[in-house]
Amino acid sequence: MVLAVLAAMGTHWTVLQSLAWTRMLADNLGSYSFTEAVQKTFDGKHPCVLCKVISAGKKSEQKREFTAQMEKLEFPPVKESPVLIPPSDFQLMPRANTFAHSLTQKPPTPPPRGRFA
Repeated sequence: MVLAVLAAMGTHWTVLQSLAWTRMLADNLGSYSFTEAVQKTFDGKHPCVLCKVISAGKKSEQKREFTAQMEKLEFPPVKESPVLIPPSDFQLMPRANTFAHSLTQKPPTPPPRGRFA
């Protein structure tokens, strides 16, 4: 259930993007200094293949999200208004006091005993 909610919120894109950035940073650290590698990874000017796929997936998901339109609900006209008629013989039954009655009775069997008692 939690995974379904996270997927509906788009968390999978965040996880994939984090993996792509981690891979890009590791690749860039082999060729550049730490500050240059971090700058090159997160500047957005040098996206990797996975970053491009993630970006395209996010855009296609957003396009599909906005195409759904709500249609106006129409109900058929009602010819007659319903009439509620109470039953002719209606009696309210008295409520039994079961709590007071149960206090005077003993339990049907003795309570269970443990093996070592």
